Amino acid sequence: MDRLGSFSNDPSDKPPCRGCSSYLMEPYIKCAECGPPPFFLCLQCFTRGFEYKKHQSDHTYEIMTSDFPVLDPSWTAQEEMALLEAVMDCGFGNWQDVANQMCTKTKEECEKHYMKHFINNPLFASTLLNLKQAEEAKTADTAIPFHSTDDPPRPTFDSLLSRDMAGYMPARADFIEEFDNYAEWDLRDIDFVEDDSDILHALKMAVVDIYHSRLKERQRRKKIIRDHGLINLRKFQLMERRYPKEVQDLYETMRRFARIVGPVEHDKFIESHALEFELRREIKRLQEYRTAGITNFCSRRSAPPLNLTGLPGTEKLNEKEKELCQMVRLVPGAYLEYKSALLNECNKQGGLRLAQARALIKIDVNKTRKIYDFLIREGYITKA
Repeated sequence: MDRLGSFSNDPSDKPPCRGCSSYLMEPYIKCAECGPPPFFLCLQCFTRGFEYKKHQSDHTYEIMTSDFPVLDPSWTAQEEMALLEAVMDCGFGNWQDVANQMCTKTKEECEKHYMKHFINNPLFASTLLNLKQAEEAKTADTAIPFHSTDDPPRPTFDSLLSRDMAGYMPARADFIEEFDNYAEWDLRDIDFVEDDSDILHALKMAVVDIYHSRLKERQRRKKIIRDHGLINLRKFQLMERRYPKEVQDLYETMRRFARIVGPVEHDKFIESHALEFELRREIKRLQEYRTAGITNFCSRRSAPPLNLTGLPGTEKLNEKEKELCQMVRLVPGAYLEYKSALLNECNKQGGLRLAQARALIKIDVNKTRKIYDFLIREGYITKA
């Protein structure tokens, strides 16, 4: 016979007695030869020699009890579990409430025992550390991490921004409610027992398989949100507004296809359509010129280069920038202002498109293109 610890003080947490179906109270009997599932009997059914299917009264058995010391000779395993449950219920440091819930130990005994064996015990502390590291490694692939430079906002609970973020909690990298939040309810009443028929067992396994498929769908949606950066809704909306209205409508329509391809491929797909739209608009403009009889942009006599002598800001330009300002006929002060605006926007976005440059600089589009091409060529900014 072996004396084994039970890990719960609540009799309703244990399986019922197979003989009389009553809740098991310690000590009780576990058959060492039957199972799985384990075969439990109360003392009354054990003493009268209860037998069921393959279980015989002469089988070897184990006495299940927690009435033995574990960490301290004066503390039983049952009291150890009661102490841990009381600290969990009452909170660490509320030793009087802990003692009142336990009923068998004083306030001083509870505090001394807990501090000695669960706080200052180096073996237990290292075990907790290992458990924490294992849990972090287990959830590393399922969480939705964000880099420090892309940390999502932390709105107050039940605010408009919190609802826009679908209840996302940045500190926990998870949501208040999961997708398909009640998927686990279908499993709460399922119990695999030895006397299940084959068809009943198959039905239970089918329910478990359905539950697994729902978990996979939950993780798939989280991966899409993480990869495409959909948590920070406002930043996502600001990125959309950089496109013309027609491209924004296309962006909204094509968003549903983001689940099919990765984030890089999806962005390339949208950028290619934005470029197509810009090219079509330019072709339409050229066709209008052709209809009006304009066939050559050089038909008009070009203006002479601008004389920069004495203009403010000339001393801040290098030779190539002076040449640009002369040919574009742009005063140095305005050029420096436009250059600073484009550099700042490029640093924020990680790159700059010509359409964004035109939105920032409200001057002739041809001058904007020349400034944009010059800054790209000289390495001041990069294309998006």
